[in-house]
Amino acid sequence: MPVAAMKVSFQIKLFISLVAFFSILFAALGGYYYFDVGRQLYQEMSIRARIQAEEIALIPDVRKEVAQKDIPDLARLMNKFARHSDASFIVVGDNQALHLYHSVYPDRVGSRLVGGDNQAVLAGQSTTTIRKGGLGISLRHKAPIFDDAGQVVGIVSVGYLTSYLDNITVSKMINILVAAMLLLVALFVFSWFFTRSIKRQIFSLEPREIGLLVRQQKALMESIYEGVIAIDNNQRIEVINQAARHLLGLEQPSGALRGQHINEVILPQPFFDPGAMLQADTHDELCRFNQLTVLASRVRIMLEDQLQGWVITFRDRNEIDALSAQLSQVKRYMDNLRIMRHEQLNRMTTLSGLLHMKRYDDAIRYIESQSEHAQELLDFLSARFASPTLCGLLLGKAARAREKGVEISFDPGCRMEGELETLGEQEIISIIGNLLDNAIEATQQAGQPHLPVEILILQNDRELIIEVADRGIGIAPEIRDRIFERGITTKSRGDHGIGLYLIASYVTQAGGSIEVNDNAPQGTVFSLFIPVHSNARQQQEADNEK
Repeated sequence: MPVAAMKVSFQIKLFISLVAFFSILFAALGGYYYFDVGRQLYQEMSIRARIQAEEIALIPDVRKEVAQKDIPDLARLMNKFARHSDASFIVVGDNQALHLYHSVYPDRVGSRLVGGDNQAVLAGQSTTTIRKGGLGISLRHKAPIFDDAGQVVGIVSVGYLTSYLDNITVSKMINILVAAMLLLVALFVFSWFFTRSIKRQIFSLEPREIGLLVRQQKALMESIYEGVIAIDNNQRIEVINQAARHLLGLEQPSGALRGQHINEVILPQPFFDPGAMLQADTHDELCRFNQLTVLASRVRIMLEDQLQGWVITFRDRNEIDALSAQLSQVKRYMDNLRIMRHEQLNRMTTLSGLLHMKRYDDAIRYIESQSEHAQELLDFLSARFASPTLCGLLLGKAARAREKGVEISFDPGCRMEGELETLGEQEIISIIGNLLDNAIEATQQAGQPHLPVEILILQNDRELIIEVADRGIGIAPEIRDRIFERGITTKSRGDHGIGLYLIASYVTQAGGSIEVNDNAPQGTVFSLFIPVHSNARQQQEADNEK
């Protein structure tokens, strides 16, 4: 990827910006401090040189030896001072600016003092200058030596080489630089974790992405077909989309509704009870919003374990019911077609292999066996069930079970030729389909070999009996008494605890009953008894028998 096309994340940008800022700040402060330290050091050393020079000039023995130009005695005396001084050099000259003593180069005695700054000192003035001398450029202070008569008899020069002072400055700056680098590393670490914290708070999004999401959210909320309302922890409306206003019959714009209490927009009902809302979320709960029957869901908004509010979504129940019926029908057909296609592909592959191997007799026997088995099942179901839809369901479930390594065994007594007054065909298909799905999965979870799932569907004059028996893993004791509750599931995956809940709802609605028993030596037996006729018809038949 070209460098120009690479996008740097917000975290990296912020980290680099902080690092660059701190680096520039430290560089500026370091440069300022370097010059400031040098300036202060030169001031300090100039004072030190002045004090030493003036003190030496006031020593009586020095004054005497200089006045007499007693070089050996002066050298012995000055060597003592030089050994205890940190100055780069100490020089003593006479009133003719000639060397009487040099702490570094004794052989220069008798030579002229250099630097060009001796006339003012011989005139009785003290001077501090930076000049190039015999040892190089130095910071030095020169003080005049007076005799008892007040006449200038000599010069004392105490100096520090600038190279020595620069070394001291660099040494101090190195110590400061080490501390600054440690601090800079600490700031790098702080910057990295600080940027990571910022990144987490904005959900790892880039600023441009946040701006885009805000615009997308507005467009998305207005394009959602379902009603959506977001409320804060005081149940005041934060966001409401166009679909919600349309379903609730609200004419006010979203801006006018923002900030209103939810009970001012939707008539108070248990769905918005504060206790229930704090206790748990809910999904697809049947409610009455104003004059509309809806399926509503409520989800809490949590941020760092703090409740921020709720998101409420709802749909018109009538539309959902119609769509669900159509979708269920299409899904069953698609599922059955997919399974049949998969089986036919497997059969064609097997048959193609046999033909390629020129095992024609085996191919003929394979075709006859497959045709015979499929035809037998089709003939059995067609002869015993009048509903083509139910036959299609059972054929599809049998094929799907075989695909998963499970056989479905139909009881020879199966028969259902009439319709029920208490339940429609769609409800019966839903009941049988869910029972078979549960039995197939329970059998799959049991050890090999998988024993068949047995099913009996028998309709007599009074009731429809549906019995599904498997030899699977059974029902866990802790959920046995609650398996028909919504959200409780016997499946390990792919289900949300709705299948058995629907079965119980349909059977209860029809006035029937359900029995759940253990199947020896393992497994479960579901027995359903659903009245054929409604309660009024049953009462009439009972009166006729009397």
